[in-house]
Amino acid sequence: MAQPRVHGGPPGRGPGAFVKGQGPKNQGKTIKRLLSYLGRGYQARFAVVLLCILLSAVAGVLGSMFLQTLIDDYIEPLMAVYAGTSQAFSSVGQGMAALLGAIGRMALIYLLGVGSTFLYNWLMVGISQGMLKKIRDDLFSHMQALPIKYFDTHTHGDLMSRYTNDTDTLRQMISQGIPQAFSSVITVVSVFCAMVTTSIPLTALVVLFVAFMLAVTKHIGGQSGKYFVRQQRALGAVNGFIEELVTGQKVVQVFCHEDRAKADFDALNEELRREADAANSYANIMGPVMNNLGHLQYVLIAIAGGALSLSGIGGLTLGGIAAFLQLSRSFTQPISQISQQFNTIIMALAGAERIFDVMDESPEQDEGYVTLVNAKEVDGKLAETAERTGLWAWKHPHHDGSVTYTRLTGRVELREVDFGYNEEKLVLRDVSLEAQPGQKVAFVGATGAGKTTITNLINRFYDIADGKIRYDGININKIKKPDLRRSLGIVLQDTNLFTGTVGDNIRYGKLDATDEEVEAAAKLANADSFIRRLPKGYDTVLSGDGGSLSQGQRQLLAIARAAVADPPVMVLDEATSSIDTRTERLVQQGMDGLMQGRTVFVIAHRLSTVQNSDSIMVLELGRIIERGSHKELIAQKGKYYQLYTGAFELE
Repeated sequence: MAQPRVHGGPPGRGPGAFVKGQGPKNQGKTIKRLLSYLGRGYQARFAVVLLCILLSAVAGVLGSMFLQTLIDDYIEPLMAVYAGTSQAFSSVGQGMAALLGAIGRMALIYLLGVGSTFLYNWLMVGISQGMLKKIRDDLFSHMQALPIKYFDTHTHGDLMSRYTNDTDTLRQMISQGIPQAFSSVITVVSVFCAMVTTSIPLTALVVLFVAFMLAVTKHIGGQSGKYFVRQQRALGAVNGFIEELVTGQKVVQVFCHEDRAKADFDALNEELRREADAANSYANIMGPVMNNLGHLQYVLIAIAGGALSLSGIGGLTLGGIAAFLQLSRSFTQPISQISQQFNTIIMALAGAERIFDVMDESPEQDEGYVTLVNAKEVDGKLAETAERTGLWAWKHPHHDGSVTYTRLTGRVELREVDFGYNEEKLVLRDVSLEAQPGQKVAFVGATGAGKTTITNLINRFYDIADGKIRYDGININKIKKPDLRRSLGIVLQDTNLFTGTVGDNIRYGKLDATDEEVEAAAKLANADSFIRRLPKGYDTVLSGDGGSLSQGQRQLLAIARAAVADPPVMVLDEATSSIDTRTERLVQQGMDGLMQGRTVFVIAHRLSTVQNSDSIMVLELGRIIERGSHKELIAQKGKYYQLYTGAFELE
């Protein structure tokens, strides 16, 4: 048995599955986009951060340079006083007092550096969290503008991973990587200048050794970064699989799919382990390698410095050697830190790229300009009003500046419509139909015949490849999508409830609905009686997609949600499929009242629910092969007759 999947594609190989050999495609562009978020309200604080980084770096350099003064001007003369070979200080006490004063000044310098470091790290916490909030806000806002097609082709778990794992890697880079990068640049430049003034030969030795360290870093970091990118994608695939299995856990257990699910998860998890193991193996050896190279450099500089001092070349003193050793550590330490953070930076860039990939997806296009407004009749003509009158009109602006109003009646026409979810395969072919205001039009046919696809085209979840769809005589491409969908009430076969009270879930259809309107909608859907039997009635809190309710009760709430919206056109996609026969009759009575005077599209496998339809469309392989009322189709003794009499069963 194949593993359960939400959106198709090979098991475990959704968009989150990695592709071997891929890395961040454009690191420079990604970094530039990340830095652009600093310019959104954080310029002043980041300027303070840069100032603190500068002070910290300068304090480190001054501390190292002061070490030379401390040894040459205070410690060596004091030792000479002790030996009786120098008159630099009149007494040992005077020398000790001068030494303590120098140590105090050195302590103040280091205290300034510590304070600056603390302040910029504290500021970066607020900056990083604020940037991440803006990134998440932008990501979520953009996702709301994406077409349904995007969510139909990407696993939900992988999308959720971009909000959690990928943003967490960004947090580490923004709070640590960015300030460390600036600190490293400032430190390296200032320390280099100090080293040149101390000893040019030793500086040349340090530069050569650092070049070797950078070559090692590039090799190890390149391997580590490649695998960290793969790790992020493998992690997205694992999250997608887990989300699917958690959602379908009942199915897994009902069909005893646990062992296969474990095996599939183990395969994905092993893939993640393998990539994470490779990435962290390279990352973990980076630190020890760089530290040992740093120790080797320290020894080489000490030997070379001692040789120069003994030979008298360059006038290098003992204090100069001590200061240069300290400076060399300050010079290589930032490079070593960056190399050790290299894996974190690459992983963060991979995460940022995945986030920006979503942001770069084309939003749902809407060239519509016709809007839906409340209307009233004034002297026999329609006029726009702010009040909800129960009368709706399409507001149609024209090029000459004039505006016309067309009453919303619910007349829907499809003319020679072709459509395919991809260009290679058409799902609908030459579909033409007309639903008059107040008519109930039903679609029947085998699974995959195109029933739900037609309703997806009417509300423009997808756009047609060819043909025309008109709503009250207006091409639906001219109608703004929010206004078009506001005129449609949809009850889907798969019911989605949200965390909140029962009343809030019904009110989802009309956010400003009063308690009386909510209760009236529930009564219309025959949901009021079971709601009042709940512990707190309409104030009962639901969670976990309403898991404490039966499937039928959840479906009744979905019908009530559509009822409270009071839309001119209704789409019922297997709306009563999860309700028992007795409840179905009660709901059908309420639905008949709801459908009165409205255009209704019904999709049903249960033919008893469509017998009273004004027109029944029988679809097969994307074409309408029969149409007519129940009696007319029975008299034709075609496919509908076979379905109704059981000679042919719906698949």
